[in-house]
Amino acid sequence: MQSVLLAVHLVVALALIGLVMLQRSEGGALGIGGGGGGNLFSSRGVGNTLTRATAILAACFFATSVALTMLANHKSGTTSIIDTGAASQTAPAGGTAPAAPSGEGLLPKLDPSKPVVPTN
Repeated sequence: MQSVLLAVHLVVALALIGLVMLQRSEGGALGIGGGGGGNLFSSRGVGNTLTRATAILAACFFATSVALTMLANHKSGTTSIIDTGAASQTAPAGGTAPAAPSGEGLLPKLDPSKPVVPTN
């Protein structure tokens, strides 16, 4: 499902880029379209059609973005910090420091009897 939605998202993104590039340039914009659609549309009709199509594709892009985010969060199983409760993450009321983790650390300890030699 996620692969299909990602493919649709990419197609919508490319189509949105193409539609933005086709729109009429007004004062230094990137539009490459001349605005004339032959005998099918008038100049104003082409502009309205491109504007509507851009708005529809932008809504589709937004919807697929939200759907992909929801699928990714659902698959990872992570929850929000609001769901876990920020109060459980705070320091204890007594003001004492948290206890050191038991066991070996993640990094090896340096042996003070051996000199440290840099490697190149």
